[in-house]
Amino acid sequence: MKLIDYLQGRGLRANTGMCTLGDGRDWEVVINPSKVERTIRGEERILILHAEATTAKMHFDLCAGSSLTMVELYAGDCFAECNIHQQAESRCEVVSVSVAGSAADYTIDLDGAGAENRLRSAYIVGGEEHTRLSLRVNHNVADCTSDSLVKGVAGGKATGEFYGLVYVAEDAQRTDARQTNRNIEIGPDAKIITKPQLEIYADDVKCSHGATVGQMDGEAIMYMRQRGLSEQQARRMQIEGFVNDIVLQAGEIGQLLADELAQKLEKL
Repeated sequence: MKLIDYLQGRGLRANTGMCTLGDGRDWEVVINPSKVERTIRGEERILILHAEATTAKMHFDLCAGSSLTMVELYAGDCFAECNIHQQAESRCEVVSVSVAGSAADYTIDLDGAGAENRLRSAYIVGGEEHTRLSLRVNHNVADCTSDSLVKGVAGGKATGEFYGLVYVAEDAQRTDARQTNRNIEIGPDAKIITKPQLEIYADDVKCSHGATVGQMDGEAIMYMRQRGLSEQQARRMQIEGFVNDIVLQAGEIGQLLADELAQKLEKL
């Protein structure tokens, strides 16, 4: 993996350690974990690489006022379970990318007023791969914010699944929650399953959810072909544009994630 090579070039010598990236900030790096448990008290950044067929259980407790940035790459047939608990005024940002037949379950509990959670996820699957992402965001108290955007691309005979739920408790007034899932099927045999849901028991809220499943933009592909690109190049550029707005939000790591997605696209 290019990403592992890059990290080793930055001084990483084991599957767990600290690494200073090009942005000058220190990241904790964990490769192929079976278990990750962290209590976040200040500002922390963690990069998790699932490169093998493993089962991983992860648990993060964010104390009041703390901040966590977590970037994950699923490059192996991994099953991961991630629980995130956030106290008052904490901030959590998750960027997740999958290029394999992985399964990931995220449960996010917003337990303190002013907590904010932002999740961005993208996957590309081909052949007969099957990937699944389940996301449950629990707004347990008032005045919390969540914003989730998941994008999926399936080609060949692959299947991509997304199951999302935003739960708003009765006392969770002034909740602001958004959940969006956008997908592209490449070819007649690819399959996307998407089920975003809202479960709301409070009355003073701003909540939205939505899902789309579409095909490639034929007019855009024709336009690019008229300018000298092959059909394969045009399709690749369109898909890269579709998913890269998510991964590039992770800064320098985001560009490396985009490279992993580009390698995957070459195999579709």
